[in-house]
Amino acid sequence: MTATPAQPYSPLTRSRRGSTAARAAFDTLALMGLPLLVALALPAAFAGGGTRRWFGGRAESQRAEAQAAKDAAAAAFYELDTAQRDLRISIDTITAVDDSPAARRAVTDFESLGRRIDEASGRYINAVDAHDLDRDDLEAAAANRARTELTAAKDQLGQVKQELDRFESGLGPLLGKAETQLARLAPAVERARQALLAASNALDAVRASGLRADDLAGRLAKLGPELTKLNQGAGQHGVPQTLERATQVAREAEAIRAEADGLPERAAEIDHRLVSLRTRAQALTTRAGQVDPVLSELRRRFSAACWQDLQHVPDQAGENVRQAEAKLKEAQAARDAQRWPDATSLLSTVRALLNTTDEAVSAAGDRLRRLNAVQKDPQQEIDRTRFAIRDAQRLAMSGRSTPDPRDARPLDDAVARLDRAIATLEGRHPDYWHFLTETEAVRQSVSRVVSRIREERGTPGH
Repeated sequence: MTATPAQPYSPLTRSRRGSTAARAAFDTLALMGLPLLVALALPAAFAGGGTRRWFGGRAESQRAEAQAAKDAAAAAFYELDTAQRDLRISIDTITAVDDSPAARRAVTDFESLGRRIDEASGRYINAVDAHDLDRDDLEAAAANRARTELTAAKDQLGQVKQELDRFESGLGPLLGKAETQLARLAPAVERARQALLAASNALDAVRASGLRADDLAGRLAKLGPELTKLNQGAGQHGVPQTLERATQVAREAEAIRAEADGLPERAAEIDHRLVSLRTRAQALTTRAGQVDPVLSELRRRFSAACWQDLQHVPDQAGENVRQAEAKLKEAQAARDAQRWPDATSLLSTVRALLNTTDEAVSAAGDRLRRLNAVQKDPQQEIDRTRFAIRDAQRLAMSGRSTPDPRDARPLDDAVARLDRAIATLEGRHPDYWHFLTETEAVRQSVSRVVSRIREERGTPGH
């Protein structure tokens, strides 16, 4: 943070000390309570009964002009002094917030202006001190010199005031940014404090319900030093840093409060998942026991190629279920210890194991069902695939006299591939599974051709 420049010496106090001895005596007499006429008569008495000498019209005219020049210079001086004080407030505002090169340059320029102000003010004060316009014996020439010097001092003060005004007008963006940040400071700090209070209250409520929430309490405790720094204020830590700290504290405290508020629901959800996954594991144990009869029928009725990849399913299903049950016990222990993240992670592992087992067990029954269907009527599968090919061919020829080679080649390949798949059904032990996988692959390749054609033509798919 750029240090606030030392306040230049203001000549205002010096000018106020520059009153003449005559005026001081006048003030003393007034304080003593003497009548004004008596006070005016006293100098004559002290002079031995003489009277004040008056120099006539020209001298008095020069004295009046000099006094008017003095009054005008005083007004310019006070105007410049006031503007300098106001501008210092703006500079202090900027330096409290902004440490950018532009802000540092503004401080340097203000210090330079301060030296110019001191120079002009000094010239004014010297002119005031050099000429006592209240002297009885003030000569016309002296009054004229006073007027000339005071007028020059006033002009210099005015020139410096113009420089100060131009400098102030250029501070607009920096000052606006600084004032905006300062305006945000107090609300940001207050939001952080309120967020911390809300988080603390939420934790108290959770603990009252029997949940410990130790991890949340630890996270909240770590925010204690940050709250201390917020309470110490921006004067010690800087406005930008305090704003950032307040934002971070509010964000973390709000997260803690939200998690605390949701903890009872989270605990109930974990309890529900424990029961649900335990029931599912038991059901999969029963279903896994039914895979062996399915495999036995597959071996008896179909060629080895139709079932070899399924032989590992019973053993793998049993192993997966055992692992899932072990993880369920760990998850229950984590829930009892209120280690919520651990319990959630373990339950996710259990779910993944059971999903894999479910897919494998289902695959065996689905394989038998599909093989039974194609063995009974392979023509249905053939017709389905041929329809997909013909539909794609019609689309490829739509609006064309000859097909695009990019479309014709893969569609011709699909026809040939389907014919080869149909040929595998001949013989004593047809490989029905190969036939099914081939027809599925043909339909997928045809679907890719259709998607590309529709995309290029900008037509929506079905």
